[in-house]
Amino acid sequence: MTVDASADTTLNGAGDMDATVSTAVSVTVNGVRRTVPPGTTVAALVAELGRGSRGVAVAVDREVVPRSLWEEVVVTEGANVEVVSAVAGG
Repeated sequence: MTVDASADTTLNGAGDMDATVSTAVSVTVNGVRRTVPPGTTVAALVAELGRGSRGVAVAVDREVVPRSLWEEVVVTEGANVEVVSAVAGG
């Protein structure tokens, strides 16, 4: 489930492999397009959004990410991330 998005390998015109380092990764968070640094984890993204971890659930590309993996799962280019908070009351 962990993918490193810090480097993008492409073929150049001669068919040789060129490694280029990305300076930003484009992701969609709760329907809003944003850029994050390569290697950003789910935990870092949740913190960047100003959300605590209590009562928060995260799905990446429609797959729920267990809180125990937030520090390990890296959001990749084009990922669709949903961050939801539980609200008490009724």
